[in-house]
Amino acid sequence: MMYKKRTIIISNRLPVRIERNDEELKIIPSEGGLATGLGSIYQDEGNIWIGWPGFVPANESEQLEITEKLRIYNLIPIFLTEDELEKFYEGFSNEILWPLFHYHPSYAVYEEDYWEMYVSVNNKFANKVMEQQLLPTDEIWIHDYQLMLLPKLLRNFNKNISIGYFQHIPFPPDEMFRNIPWRDELINGLLGADLIAFHTFNDTQHFLNACSHILNIPVQHNSLRTNGRSVFVEVFPMGIDFEKFSTLANSPDIQHRANEIKANFNHRKFILSIDRLDYSKGILERIRGFENLLINYPDFQNKVILYMLIVPSRDTVQKYKELHDEINRLVGQINAVYGTNEWTPIQYFYNSYTLEELSALYVAADICLVTSLRDGMNLVCKEFLASKEKENGVLILSEMAGASKELIGPILINPNSIKQITEAMHLGLLMPTAEQRKRLDESIEIIKKFNIRHWVKLFFIRLREIKALQNTENAKKLNNEIIEEILSNFNQSKKNLFFLDYDGTLIGFNNNPNEAIPTQSLYTVLDQLQENINNQVVIISGRPHETLSKWFSGKPYYLVAEHGAWNNYPDYEWHAKSHISTRWKFPIKHIMTKFTNMTAGSYMEEKNYSLAWHYRKVQSGLGNLRAQELVDHLRYLLPQYGLQLLMGNKVIEVKNNELNKGRAAMEIVKDYQPDFIFAIGDDATDEDMFLELPETSFTIKVGNRKTAAKHYIETQEEVLNLIEKFTSNNFTTAKQ
Repeated sequence: MMYKKRTIIISNRLPVRIERNDEELKIIPSEGGLATGLGSIYQDEGNIWIGWPGFVPANESEQLEITEKLRIYNLIPIFLTEDELEKFYEGFSNEILWPLFHYHPSYAVYEEDYWEMYVSVNNKFANKVMEQQLLPTDEIWIHDYQLMLLPKLLRNFNKNISIGYFQHIPFPPDEMFRNIPWRDELINGLLGADLIAFHTFNDTQHFLNACSHILNIPVQHNSLRTNGRSVFVEVFPMGIDFEKFSTLANSPDIQHRANEIKANFNHRKFILSIDRLDYSKGILERIRGFENLLINYPDFQNKVILYMLIVPSRDTVQKYKELHDEINRLVGQINAVYGTNEWTPIQYFYNSYTLEELSALYVAADICLVTSLRDGMNLVCKEFLASKEKENGVLILSEMAGASKELIGPILINPNSIKQITEAMHLGLLMPTAEQRKRLDESIEIIKKFNIRHWVKLFFIRLREIKALQNTENAKKLNNEIIEEILSNFNQSKKNLFFLDYDGTLIGFNNNPNEAIPTQSLYTVLDQLQENINNQVVIISGRPHETLSKWFSGKPYYLVAEHGAWNNYPDYEWHAKSHISTRWKFPIKHIMTKFTNMTAGSYMEEKNYSLAWHYRKVQSGLGNLRAQELVDHLRYLLPQYGLQLLMGNKVIEVKNNELNKGRAAMEIVKDYQPDFIFAIGDDATDEDMFLELPETSFTIKVGNRKTAAKHYIETQEEVLNLIEKFTSNNFTTAKQ
C-alpha cells in the first residue's frame, strides 16, 4: 500500500502564543527562528506540529476551543498542568538539565520528583503522537532537551519509524553528564532516534563519549549500533531566516527608526547586546568588561554607550533573581560613577521588543557584543550579521557560543576574561571600515547559504539517507527466510565444512583472554554438530596452537591457529608453515613493549608468528588514543618486513603478510572438496576468509560493520543458537 509521506514535528512549545482578551482566546503565531524554518513543513497539508501551547486552560471548554483553533494551523496541543510545568519544565528540564548542560553543575537540583514527572510528561507526549496513527512513511523530528526520552518511547511503539532528534543547547562532557543519576535512561532515550544532531562537532563528541564511557557502547566514527540499528550523531549548525532580517534591515521604516535611535544617543558609538536573562549568557562579565573600557580608555567616556536589552526569564527562580538583582546593582553603580547629565553609559532595558525594533537596533549598532559563557548556537549574532549587508559594524563573539565554530569574521573572546572583552570592544570601536566590511562579508556569505531552510533541508536529506542505509543493512541481516535457505542447501549436501572463529564468535570477549575458555554448552553444540558424519568442524583462530590444543584436545575438529601459521589438517597433528621469517619481531616487540609500559591495563601477547597488543582493560578513551598512536608508530615498518596489521576488538595484531585465515581456509577447501561451506567470524581477521571462500559459501559476520560476508547477526550470543539449527536433523549415513 502506498502512503503519503507525513512529517510530525514535536517540541516542548508550539510556535504560537495564546492571549486571553475580554474572555476571548486569541492565537498569535510565533516569529521565532525555528517556527520560521519549519513553517514550510508543518503548514503543508497532512503534516503536524505537536507541543504545549504555552497556556494553561481554565477548563475543558477552553481546551476544546484551543484545540479547534490550533487545528487550522496544523498544530496539536498537549495540555500540561501547573504541577507538570513546575516539575517537568521548571524542575527537571531547567533545574537539572539546563545548568548541567551549560557547565554549572553546582546549580543542579537532583529531585526524584522532578525525574518522575519528566518520565510522565515524556510519556504523555508519546501517547499524543501515537494517537495520530503513525504510518510506515512518517518522519518524526523531535526538538530539544525537554524530550530526551521521547525517541525511545516512540521506537518502542514502532521499531521502523523514521525518527530524528535535534538538541538546541550544548551537550556536556561525559564526566559532567555522568553526575545525573538518570544519565543511562537519558542516553538510551536519545538512542531511539536514527539521527541525533547538535550545533557543533564538540557536542557530538561529548555525546558519543557518553555512549562509549558510560554505557560502553562501541563507537565507530560518528555512529554506533544499538538494538539492531545504526544510529548516527552529526553536526547541523542551525541558521536563521536570512532574507527576512536582510529585507527588514534595508526597508525604509527600519532605516528611519535606526537613525532615530542613533540620534537619541547623539550618534555616540553604539554597542548592542541582546539576551534572555540567564546565568549562561555572561551578562555580568560583559558589564565589567565595559566598565574596564571606561577606566582603561577614558577618551571613550561620553562617546560610547552599551545598549543592553535583557528579555525577562524565570526571575522568580532564586538563581535568576540573584542575577537580576546583581545586574541592576552593577548597572546602577557604573551609571552613577561615570554618567553625566547628558550621558548614561549603560542603557539597560528589561523587556521584550518587537521584531521591527530589534531589526532597527541591529542596523543602528556599531558593535554587537555576545559574551555567552556557554551557548548551543546563539542566533542573535547571525541576526546582526544579516542586518549588516549594507551597513558597517563589528561582531564580538564568545568562543563558547556554537556560532563561533561556524563564523569566520568575528572578534573572538574568552568570556571569562574581562580583559579580553575590554580589548575586543576597544579594537572594534577603532576598527577601520574596510576591515569591518571584510569581516562582515566573510560571515554573511556563510549565514546566507546556511540559512534556516537549508538547515531543515539538509537534516531531512540525511535522515532519509540513514533510513536507506538501515534498510540496506537489514537486507543483509540474517532472518528466518535466509536461515531456511541455508538449511535447505545444508540438507541437500553430503560434505559440509564449517569454519568457526573462536574469540567474539564461539565465545564472548573477556577482559582477560586466558579466561575466555570454552563453556560446556559450547562443547555440547560443537560435539552435536560434529556427530553428523557429513559435517566437519574447523575452528579457525588467531590463538596460539598450544591454547587450542589445551581446549580441544581429543576432539575430532580440525584446528587452525595463529591465522594459518599452524593447523592440524588432515591428520590431527600440528603442522607449522615453513620458511616464515620472524626477524621482524625485535623492532615490533620493542615498540609494543614501550606502549605496554606507558599504558596501565595493556599487555603484549607473543605468538610464534605474530605479536598482539591488547588494551581491553585500558580506560576507553585512553585505550583508543594509545591504539591509534601505536598504529602510527608501526605503519612505517610494515612494508619493510612484509607485515599485516590487524585492528581487532580492543587488540592490535601484527603478523606476516602471507598468513591469513582466507589462505588457510582455502588450503583445506581445495583438499577436502566440500559441497557446502559455512563460515562465521566477528573481526577484521575473518574478512580474508569471507573474501577467499567460494561464492557459493554461506558467510556470516557477527556484528553489523562493513563486511565482505553475505549476512550478519547482531551479537555473539546468537551464534550458538544459529549453529544448533544444523544439529536438529543429524545424518547417520556414511560420508560420501
